[in-house]
Amino acid sequence: MAKMEVKTSLLDNMIGVGDMVLLEPLDEDSFINNLKKRYDHNEVYTYIGSVVISINPYRSLPIYTPEKVEEYRNRNFYELSPHIFALSDEAYRSLRDQDKDQCILITGESGAGKTEASKLVMSYVAAVCGKGAEVNQVKEQLLQSNPVLEAFGNAKTVRNDNSSRFGKYMDIEFDFKGDPLGGVISNYLLEKSRVVKQPRGERNFHIFYQILSGASEDFLCKLKLERDFSRYNYLGLDSAKVNGVDDAANFRTVRNAMQIVGFMDHETQSVFEVVAAVLKLGNIEFKPESRVNGLDESKIKDKNELKEICELTGIDQSVLERAFSFRTVEAKQEKVSTTLNVAQAYYARDALAKNLYSRLFSWLVTRINESIKAQTKVRKKVMGVLDIYGFEIFEDNSFEQFIINYCNEKLQQIFIELTLKEEQEEYIREGIEWTHIEYFNNAIICDLIENNQTGILAMLDEECLRPGTVTDDTFLEKLNQVCATHQHFESRMSKCSRFLNDTTLPHSCFRIQHYAGKVMYQVEGFVDKNNDLLYRDLSQAMWKASHSLIKALFPEGNPAKINLKRPPTAGSQFKASVATLMKNLQTKNPNYIRCIKPNDKKAAHIFNDALVCHQIRYLGLLENVRVRRAGYAFRQMYEPCLERYKMLCKQTWPHWRGPARAGVEVLFNELEIPEEEFSFGRSKIFIRNPRTLFKLEDLRKQRLEDLATLIEKIYRGWKCRTRFLLMKKSQIVIASWYRRYAQQKKYQKIKSSAIIVQSYIRGWKARKLLRELKHQKRCNEAATIIAAYWHGTQARRELRRLKEEARNKHAIAVIWAYWLGYKVRREYRKFFRANAGRKIYEFTLQRLMQKYFLEMKNKMPSLSPIDKNWPARPYLFLDSTHKELKRIFHLWRCKKYRDQFTDQQKLIYEEKLEASELFKDKKALYPASVGQPFQGAYLEISKNPKYKKLKDAVDEKIIIAEVVNKINRANGKATSRIFLLTKNNVLLADQKSGNIKSEVPLGDVAKVSMSSQNDGFFAVHLKEGSGAAGKGDFLLSSDHLIEMATKLYRTTLSQTKQKLNIEISDEFLVQFRQDKVCVKFIQGSQKNGNIPTCKRKNNRLLEVAVP
Repeated sequence: MAKMEVKTSLLDNMIGVGDMVLLEPLDEDSFINNLKKRYDHNEVYTYIGSVVISINPYRSLPIYTPEKVEEYRNRNFYELSPHIFALSDEAYRSLRDQDKDQCILITGESGAGKTEASKLVMSYVAAVCGKGAEVNQVKEQLLQSNPVLEAFGNAKTVRNDNSSRFGKYMDIEFDFKGDPLGGVISNYLLEKSRVVKQPRGERNFHIFYQILSGASEDFLCKLKLERDFSRYNYLGLDSAKVNGVDDAANFRTVRNAMQIVGFMDHETQSVFEVVAAVLKLGNIEFKPESRVNGLDESKIKDKNELKEICELTGIDQSVLERAFSFRTVEAKQEKVSTTLNVAQAYYARDALAKNLYSRLFSWLVTRINESIKAQTKVRKKVMGVLDIYGFEIFEDNSFEQFIINYCNEKLQQIFIELTLKEEQEEYIREGIEWTHIEYFNNAIICDLIENNQTGILAMLDEECLRPGTVTDDTFLEKLNQVCATHQHFESRMSKCSRFLNDTTLPHSCFRIQHYAGKVMYQVEGFVDKNNDLLYRDLSQAMWKASHSLIKALFPEGNPAKINLKRPPTAGSQFKASVATLMKNLQTKNPNYIRCIKPNDKKAAHIFNDALVCHQIRYLGLLENVRVRRAGYAFRQMYEPCLERYKMLCKQTWPHWRGPARAGVEVLFNELEIPEEEFSFGRSKIFIRNPRTLFKLEDLRKQRLEDLATLIEKIYRGWKCRTRFLLMKKSQIVIASWYRRYAQQKKYQKIKSSAIIVQSYIRGWKARKLLRELKHQKRCNEAATIIAAYWHGTQARRELRRLKEEARNKHAIAVIWAYWLGYKVRREYRKFFRANAGRKIYEFTLQRLMQKYFLEMKNKMPSLSPIDKNWPARPYLFLDSTHKELKRIFHLWRCKKYRDQFTDQQKLIYEEKLEASELFKDKKALYPASVGQPFQGAYLEISKNPKYKKLKDAVDEKIIIAEVVNKINRANGKATSRIFLLTKNNVLLADQKSGNIKSEVPLGDVAKVSMSSQNDGFFAVHLKEGSGAAGKGDFLLSSDHLIEMATKLYRTTLSQTKQKLNIEISDEFLVQFRQDKVCVKFIQGSQKNGNIPTCKRKNNRLLEVAVP
């Protein structure tokens, strides 16, 4: 059976309904219940066709890992469960492969997760696009622009701890390979009123708190700031600290991000100085004063804050102080200067703070664009990401909410238009007949707001520009006159009588029926916020600043470029920006992410049905589903459709050999699905009703269970047969192996029995032969013993006979000798008495000498030359003889001792004798060296591979090789060196590398100097003018000084035929290059025990302390 390819699908293991287009029945309750069911199972993403609904989980989920990125990479949109990565991948692949510019529109109310969604989109695109140093740098800059803009444009609100208070649209530019080249950011309507005032429970922009929390004390001192939040009037204290937010760490992140994006250090410093100036502006307070003419004017209470602001910005204090107190109006070459009262002064202060911060934010966006813009001029593909505020309905809605809701009306309009356009294009592309779809067109609401003649924005601009007294009430009256009959406009002051009794609508309000519901707007502040005026005196004061950034933010303050034309209003500027944005979006293929906030507590696992229902209504999600379902609810390519449902038809299972469309036609005909429920396109099958799809899924599920049962049955049968055949084969193998084992065992038993029998027979034969050999041996031994006894008896008899004869002969000789003696004594008796005294003397002396020598023989000392023992003199007359014998004996035993020496031992003793003559009683170190043999080659250079390089460099025979310490003249510290003595040269080499550092011929050695104390220091003096004397003499230290000096003396004498001068003194001079240094030896206690140390005293003295 061929292996079946199994693909994961949106419909597999589905919790609820993954695509709302397939929801049955379709109503508001079922829509909310489906979202809640998926949310409870951590499924935060749901589709409406190609639109992604994202519910903020308010916690981290393990669905954004690098493994998830790879899972969704290059996969079909409906192939896996709903995910923001699927939409990002679809948009990126369409841009890369189909050369279609893309835009991703992210909408939702504050706290719904729009900013995080935009980050996820950008991080996914950065992960799947190309690699490389330049590409990675571009990606890093694009990603790091987010922390900077969030710090300056986001704030904590009651609904969201990181709420974007501006709209952001980023165009990411790609090359033909799909690698990012750069980007362009556009910002819309920063909520600059937040700079001077925040609602209860909310904060100012993040950057103010981050500077005060994360900057160092030195940095704060430079900015003239204090860390205490309560010192600044522009910072609300009730929400200064936010749980889970580390402002100090975020400040470090922002500074690092600014560095990565490309901000220079002086630019970063300038930005923070402007932020500090804005913060300190809020601390300027005014007091009223009355002039002589009766007009009220204002004065600054405490000028310290003003002074610090001027020091930060480089503005003359008097200029800024006057700008806060006076206003100059120019008209037709005339200038009129009027004083400002306290209220007007506060208005001017707040207007300056708002304008300064707003312009700084715009400058930041421009500066980031300069860093991230594409450097090449090749044709680029573009992916736009729009992160903009969602529809806002508060208790008190003002000008900002009106502008925001207008933008959302335009986005809803383009959403419906592009969605219908996309549906129509797909139907035409697939050859399906297009039918008109009924839907609510909110163009009438957009026209109510933006119409150039009768629109609310046009009326507001007209009211702001007309002469005379202009108030919010006059603006509302004008609206009542122009818009009274409009079906989506309501007002208490309207002439239409149907609203006169509506107590829910105050007099100072008007209400608009938006696509998302009715919104009531407080008219208070509309005129001022639309005017957004900054007095020209303040602009000119800012332009005069020596601070380069502040000066660049206020170009209109230049007196040479005074423009009396009124600047455009905030409403007209935003209307133009929205028009440009809509034009830009219409040129791109749209992708939508609708963000929903599940609760107002910012807590996980809480799903507020009423809140979600409200968002579903104003996001128009049900309307979107109805548009998608107006034609065909589901469509799929033929290949995956056939692959998924082919098991439902015998003709297509397991393999269909024809075209995929033909297979799908056969499949649907076999299942008898009504023809009105589906339609065949060119590449897709279109299914009208979700019930048909769910019926297919139920049939597939049942069929898969049947197939699983069949596969299980076949597998069990195959497994049993395989097991039986294996057991049968195993039985045969076991039987054959057992028979072989039994025969082997029988053979081994017979073999061992035969060996035992053979061993017994061989043992019996051996023992029999042994007995015969022993008997023969005993017979031979008995004959030998008898013969020996007989020969012994014969020998003893002969010996007794010979002894008897000898005794007889001796007796005769003795008798004869006695007889001869008697005759001689009788003959010479007459002469004896005349010489008796002399004879007795001579005889006595001879006997004493004989006794002396016999005693000396027994008392002789040992043959050791160092044995000084000698027998005492017995007689005084033998004194000279005794001494001469002692001398002769010592010379004789020394000769005997020398005769035992080899040539090498003779050489060693000759060196020892030479050392004795040179150092005995002169050097305190000499006695300790007497018992030490002179070895010479202490390093064994020929055997040690470490010194192979040194061995190759020295061709002569090495007489001595020893590690010495070379004394440094500069500091008296020692450096290890290898000392080599050959027949012709003295060499010093590096101990680690083996490189030869110095080479001195023996003929260039003048003398050797050393102290008389118990140390190993010695100096090798070189002859002046010799080739080796360039670097000066050598001051060395060795543990074998006596041996080294003796061998150097003997080698020099052998080669030069001249004796080497060895000078022993406790103070001598050493030549170092051009200077002479005195080396002095002193007695002293040492910290290092018994080790002599050398210390530099001055330029001319080295002092060696000897213990």
